[in-house]
Amino acid sequence: MQKIFRPSPKSFKNTFCVFQEFPIEEIEGLVLQYASKSGSSYYYTKVGMYRLSNHWGRLANSKWRLEPLEPESESKFKLGFAPWTSFYPDNVLDELYYIEMNYVKNTVNYQHKNNPSYDERAILRTSFETTKKIKQIRNLLNLTSWAKYFEYDDLDVLRKEIIDQLIFTNKTLEEIKREVV
Repeated sequence: MQKIFRPSPKSFKNTFCVFQEFPIEEIEGLVLQYASKSGSSYYYTKVGMYRLSNHWGRLANSKWRLEPLEPESESKFKLGFAPWTSFYPDNVLDELYYIEMNYVKNTVNYQHKNNPSYDERAILRTSFETTKKIKQIRNLLNLTSWAKYFEYDDLDVLRKEIIDQLIFTNKTLEEIKREVV
């Protein structure tokens, strides 16, 4: 009989991880190794972890995000997989996070500095500072009332100019708006 791989439960404390969504069929034949009180199911393999859950984001002392399938699945319960190498340390004090903007989908998210795709252009911030900047960016994307104070030909160009400065500089939103006039 094959020995079941089981990591230490402490190895997930204070971590950041981005899981990729997979179809539920992916775990057929795998043994459920842990079921949380909140209803999440965990399946461990030598290369990573599958998590079946109806909630993602902040989990106790960790930040785990799910990148959805395209097209997005209808089920409330989503299956995510992350290799062990994608679990990065998290804390509130260190500047561990950078902001990633997808102008095609008009979405903004944060990533960890240990992510292999980090090009060191975006400013690193603490989780609190990152959350604050993301909220400002989402307001710029979803609202238009702020733009009435500017002269512009194309609102999308103005948004991009301001958002890029929020991501790639340490300037405050107020400083950026004063400079853009």
